[in-house]
Amino acid sequence: MSSNSRVPDYDLPDTVEVATPAQLKAIADPLRSTILDLVLERAATVAELAAAAGRPNSTVAHHVNVLLDAGMLRVVRTRRVRAIEERYYGRTGRTIRVAVVRRPGDTSTPVCINGLSVAAAESVPAHEADTLYTTLRHVRIPASAASQFWRRVEALMREFSELPRSGDTVYGFAAGLYPTDHPSLPDPRDEA
Repeated sequence: MSSNSRVPDYDLPDTVEVATPAQLKAIADPLRSTILDLVLERAATVAELAAAAGRPNSTVAHHVNVLLDAGMLRVVRTRRVRAIEERYYGRTGRTIRVAVVRRPGDTSTPVCINGLSVAAAESVPAHEADTLYTTLRHVRIPASAASQFWRRVEALMREFSELPRSGDTVYGFAAGLYPTDHPSLPDPRDEA
């Protein structure tokens, strides 16, 4: 339980954009994704991250270094412990935005992380325990309205991420906005 009123406890830009193969590979790893989620609460040392993730310090240190090299983690402060400089790591952006970069003539599907598939896998136990809150809606709207609505969802996600930490349960919050081939009614006829 954290008594910090500011989440996280270090200055953090709203977004960081990732586009390089190294960055995409870095965030695709489940342990690295967990590390990025953990430091969204507060800055942490390798030992704290290892304890939270239930993994050896050396394993977590390797993954922290990959995230440092990819520009998604940074040292936000240090502390002298005996003769050792202890490093506290934090994210480089509250939201990691995956940029789609294509080379000329490239028609392949871009590599990206599908947060909804991750959420679907994580939510199975909650579904089975009947503690899953979910809804799905399909609405025919113009692309400009979808973009504007998504900015509001991102603001809500930031608000969720900044809630004071307490309690014993970690909740996931997933959102997605995507075009579909879901059927829609035709425009109403003008019956004047």
